[in-house]
Amino acid sequence: MVLLRRVIGDALRARRQGQQRTLREVSSAANVSLGYLSEIERGQKEPSSELLAAICDALGARLSELLREVSDTVALAEQIPNVLVPVQDEPAPVPAAPAAKATSRAVRQVSSDGTVAVSVRQDSPLKATLRSTRVRPTERDRDVVCAA
Repeated sequence: MVLLRRVIGDALRARRQGQQRTLREVSSAANVSLGYLSEIERGQKEPSSELLAAICDALGARLSELLREVSDTVALAEQIPNVLVPVQDEPAPVPAAPAAKATSRAVRQVSSDGTVAVSVRQDSPLKATLRSTRVRPTERDRDVVCAA
């Protein structure tokens, strides 16, 4: 199952790394501890709306942009079969022999307008890694848009 806090963390990290800034720089600008910002980026902590706004401000991004990116990522993940399905509460069977390593599956999905690409690696019903990439228009694409 994809966790919202992981998608938010991935989006924040991608923006920070895209600006070639360190965690220390952003944490100082957002007035949040370095460790807490790291936990947010890794999806271990879910930031409050106030803290998320402060981090976005420190990154020079609008909160609405970040939330739109997160929303696009989750929307694409919803289109991938069995990624956002609820996990059944069943007791785990006791293996008679050591269990073989679980196989993971990977899926890639691109939005219909081509602006977001999402890849999902699902290692188990409880662990899925979701990575989103915002596709930037090329110079040629911008020229075509401006000429139209």
